[in-house]
Amino acid sequence: MSSPDANYITQIAERIRAAIDPDKLPEDGLDQLFSSYALLALSKGVRVSNEDVHDAWSVWATEFDPQNDSIVPFDDLSPDVQEQDTIFRDAIRDVAKSLS
Repeated sequence: MSSPDANYITQIAERIRAAIDPDKLPEDGLDQLFSSYALLALSKGVRVSNEDVHDAWSVWATEFDPQNDSIVPFDDLSPDVQEQDTIFRDAIRDVAKSLS
């Protein structure tokens, strides 16, 4: 639950984060990652794609996991790895729906 003084970005980020199983999350930099996902909810809304999620994750990973082999264009990922973004896409879409 958001603190009462949390700004709107933080509130959206926290709502998206709450929809994700914590076991599916990295250990570091979660505030930055979910702030990027909040931006996607605001800018792309229900049209957000797995590719958008991957691009936002790649920006985050450049700082927090720079050696990760998945920092490549979305189309260069295997279908299995592409599919991993679906849970985040769905959470972003669900929150975006509630914003409109």
